[in-house]
Amino acid sequence: MSLAFTKMHGLGNDFIVFEAQSEAALPDTARWRALADRRTGVGFDQALVILPPQTADTTAYYRIFNADGGEVEQCGNGVRCVVEWLRRAGRGAGVRPLRLESRGGIIEAQFTAPGTVAVNMGEPRFATPARNHLQIDGLDVAYTEVSIGNPHIVLEVEDIDTAPVAQLGPRLESHPRFPARTNVGFLQIVDRGHARLRVFERGVGETRACGTGACAAMAAGRRAGAFDEQVAITLPGGTLSLRWPGAGEPLWMTGPAVVSFRGEIGD
Repeated sequence: MSLAFTKMHGLGNDFIVFEAQSEAALPDTARWRALADRRTGVGFDQALVILPPQTADTTAYYRIFNADGGEVEQCGNGVRCVVEWLRRAGRGAGVRPLRLESRGGIIEAQFTAPGTVAVNMGEPRFATPARNHLQIDGLDVAYTEVSIGNPHIVLEVEDIDTAPVAQLGPRLESHPRFPARTNVGFLQIVDRGHARLRVFERGVGETRACGTGACAAMAAGRRAGAFDEQVAITLPGGTLSLRWPGAGEPLWMTGPAVVSFRGEIGD
């Protein structure tokens, strides 16, 4: 099967994006893993598949596959790339806001400038209780559990440069407490309007940026009273702008969506 694709990224969180007319011929798990290999495949954190809309008032339905071949519900950097791909393809012209559907639900997006997309990620949903603890190797790990259409836990740390991301990330991602696995954010609060973040993504490992991870970090910090309504969150790949008035309101994420190149995968 020949497959035309666009390689894109949001702050270094990279994707292949392609359109399919049906779900019947999508690659299987082994094929996704082969394509994700950065030496012998294309290389990506996630694959984004754009499909015909399933709901009358949406422009498209999209599916998200991690580098390990597993499907996930939502991807913040990914949805910005899907929206930019649609803009470049001339789809949804004049539609404001643009509405898209995924396993994580319907999202709305707006263009603030070419290559910059603002996305309504919906209202964060906190677990009950949101603040919890786990014991790992004698260490008490405090975290906030929140969903941004996909599962996240957020740990507050003194300094993300020395945070035990490589050690704790995989242990927490696959901990029995989280049967569907979870994304793990390590959050350093700088001040009320700025934070730093590293994210160990479910099924991928640490990435240069995670859009839903930044949203989860914003939600956790805002709920704890540490953030103002507007916050800049800096990840290894760059900075996202987050705005959340609070409970009962949607969280908006704004950031770049960049085309790297286009290609074709042969049989």
